[in-house]
Amino acid sequence: MKSLRLFLATMLLGTWLSAESVELGIDNSHSHVIFKIKHLMISNVTGEFKTFDGEIEADLKEKKITKFTGVVDATSVDTGIEKRDNHLRSPDFFNVSEYPEIKFEMTSYSKSFFGDAGTMKGNFTLHGITKEIELEVEMTEPIKFMDSEKVGMTLKGEIRRSDFGLKWNKALEAGGLAVGDEVKITIELETTVF
Repeated sequence: MKSLRLFLATMLLGTWLSAESVELGIDNSHSHVIFKIKHLMISNVTGEFKTFDGEIEADLKEKKITKFTGVVDATSVDTGIEKRDNHLRSPDFFNVSEYPEIKFEMTSYSKSFFGDAGTMKGNFTLHGITKEIELEVEMTEPIKFMDSEKVGMTLKGEIRRSDFGLKWNKALEAGGLAVGDEVKITIELETTVF
């Protein structure tokens, strides 16, 4: 029994010692922060934020993210239509003059038993309100490119904008509302191992 305990302790210590987090730098030219929301209950409007940054650390052997923080410049919202983007920046929506940043800070990460997927939980701050959200994560194997090592990841989640005080809407004559409440978030990241 004593030898079994010693063996298990050695295995656990060995696993702990071999776990090594590396810093991953975001390549903004190959990364995107995208959102999708229903319009008139019949179609989706897709937009993205052009300016964002973050700090990521991961154990690449275990395919586990150990640190993830992100900051998005809300003024950089872009749906391809200037009039709509200006409305999104107004107090009806993001109110960027008062809340210029959208933030996320990971609090936990659970790796799936299968493949390269995981579940990330963290504190999401939008419009001055912070709530816990969950993101599903897929991570690629590291690849060598020129003189660096690259890792890709996709994060997907969903929020209700009303949970964050974004309640502007218009009623439709046929019933329903002009802007949906559920917002789908997709973050596509290409990172460089430091």
